[in-house]
Amino acid sequence: MRTMPLGISNLQVPVIAVGCMRMNGLEKKEAERFVKGALDVGANFFDHADVYGDGSCEEIFSEAIQMNASMRDKIFLQSKCGIRKGVAFDFSKEHILASVDGSLKRLQTEYLDVLLLHRPDALVEPEEVAEAFNILQEQGKVKNFGVSNQNPMQIQLLQKYVRQPLVANQLQLSITNANMITQGLHVNMLDEGAVNRDASVLDFCRLNDITIQPWSPFQYGFFEGVFLDNDKFPKLNVTINKIADKYGVSNVTITIAWLLRHPAHMQPVTGTMNLGRLQDCAKASDITLTREEWYEIYLSAGNILP
Repeated sequence: MRTMPLGISNLQVPVIAVGCMRMNGLEKKEAERFVKGALDVGANFFDHADVYGDGSCEEIFSEAIQMNASMRDKIFLQSKCGIRKGVAFDFSKEHILASVDGSLKRLQTEYLDVLLLHRPDALVEPEEVAEAFNILQEQGKVKNFGVSNQNPMQIQLLQKYVRQPLVANQLQLSITNANMITQGLHVNMLDEGAVNRDASVLDFCRLNDITIQPWSPFQYGFFEGVFLDNDKFPKLNVTINKIADKYGVSNVTITIAWLLRHPAHMQPVTGTMNLGRLQDCAKASDITLTREEWYEIYLSAGNILP
């Protein structure tokens, strides 16, 4: 699979990240087959979070991949912390440190390649985050740091205190959930598309070399369902299927290729536990949509141009 730099880190990672949120839905043999299949197509960047399956997804993964020192050298591990069950969000120094220790134990590893703060915490004290990051880096437990679902001002507030560069921002983005793209096209307009809901986070991340990791690339709304083969999106599916036929690939491949075509050099996070669909996602690495195809897909989803 084609690779890319992750932010300004020294990591050269696959252009597709394997999201492991649903791994606790697999039996042991299924998990082993899925992980092996991911490695076979070069998808060796695995995205976790301490809250996925209350930690069980990390445990299942480490068992499925048969974690050892040799295997650890062949993969990239990213996990997230900050969502605290029964509270909401917790970016305190104590919680971050405890969460990372828990993830390391479940993943059977001594370090994470990347740690993301999972969504914003309204009570964040960036000085505490900085202390936690320094300890984790000095102890060799985390190599790189980032965030998820944060806007430019929140990132800048953190970066004022945190000495490590924030290399990634995980954001919801798909063909049907493309507000961060749409508002950039509707500048100086009075229509709905001009509403800037995220403070130009797309341009901010590009300006600051922060890799955007789109999550739920096949979903519409907030986990309302997938738009592929969905009667609610007839024109979009006709367009995607037509382009998929042209390239001799599936509609899944074209959906990921649409994200990869954007010059922000994003790293989509897949959420599927179906090996066939993951293999289709990986094929997008070899496809570059034309400008005409990219805009045709964008418009067929109901997005409009000014």
